[in-house]
Amino acid sequence: MSTASPDIEFAYRLSRGAFRLDAEGSAGTEGVTGLFGASGAGKTSLLRCIAGLDVADSAHLVVRGERIDDSANGRRCPVHRRDIAYVFQEPRLFPHLDVRRNLEYGARRRPSPGRDAFETVVDRLSLGTLLSRKPAGLSGGEAQRVAIGRALLSAPKLLLMDEPVAALDAARRRDILDCVKELRAATGIPVLYVSHQLDEVCRLCDQLLVLEDGRVVASGPLQSVLLRTDLPVLGGADAGVVFDAVAVAYDPGDDLSELAIGALRLFVPERHAPGEKVRVRVRASDVSISRDRSDASSSILNRLPAVLAGVRDDGTHAVLLELRLPDGAPLLARITRRSLRLMQLRPDDSVVAQVKSISVRG
Repeated sequence: MSTASPDIEFAYRLSRGAFRLDAEGSAGTEGVTGLFGASGAGKTSLLRCIAGLDVADSAHLVVRGERIDDSANGRRCPVHRRDIAYVFQEPRLFPHLDVRRNLEYGARRRPSPGRDAFETVVDRLSLGTLLSRKPAGLSGGEAQRVAIGRALLSAPKLLLMDEPVAALDAARRRDILDCVKELRAATGIPVLYVSHQLDEVCRLCDQLLVLEDGRVVASGPLQSVLLRTDLPVLGGADAGVVFDAVAVAYDPGDDLSELAIGALRLFVPERHAPGEKVRVRVRASDVSISRDRSDASSSILNRLPAVLAGVRDDGTHAVLLELRLPDGAPLLARITRRSLRLMQLRPDDSVVAQVKSISVRG
């Protein structure tokens, strides 16, 4: 009988001037784990400690059963022997090598990844037409795809990514994030992904660790952590939930796709082929509440029956409603305190959650 791979476990303490990192946590080796927090929260510092680029005052790291750092017993694995790849915010390619040789460099101290692995990476990252070009002739997005490919071809035990799409436009960011997700699934390499953009995290990650002032303040599956609206970086205007849906139909006349989330249906203004898996993010600010169940009373297509499970007052003009859909899935809605009072909403009330199609984000 097979058993799950051991978790990634870490505990690092590091003091640099006024900043102190005191981060402890774990992550599964399946999927992509996001390290999320505001600028200055300690995300990059933690990543650099894991990579061995910064020497922590106290260190503990186990990856897939291998003890890499254990300062209590005087163990610190050198950077070049950690078998950990790092993709920085900037590509850091070798300028004197063409794309092919930059990619091949990633595997030079590894057993040959094989022709299939090389071709898979080249194909998934759309690098075929770039192989003979030098880094100086690449766009920012092209260069970053090469950097990601080089890291993957080194066949690491762990891939660290430090905001690798921060400098790219929205379309390029989406393309690269989708490539990373596909390649991670194909290679099985666990990924720790740093970002301070919640849309990126929701699109890519399966697990989430939230850092605040150098400490891990929340961790777990993406959906459960997103519900920690008591944390400043997850509350307010950015509060929301994600759903993993499946496309069931596309209407070319209306240019709308119908997505299934269990027995529920959502309509989104993008073309998705039937059977395609789609992750959507619904912000609380894009959800309104009605007591009227009649479809004819609203122009909003996405009307979901729900039960009010709780009300959170954040001290502003608005309140956050915690809703439960028929299958028990959570949904959040942000409405004014006046609306709450005028509608006389109470816990356990049955309501209709109205989600604008244009507000559903992949």
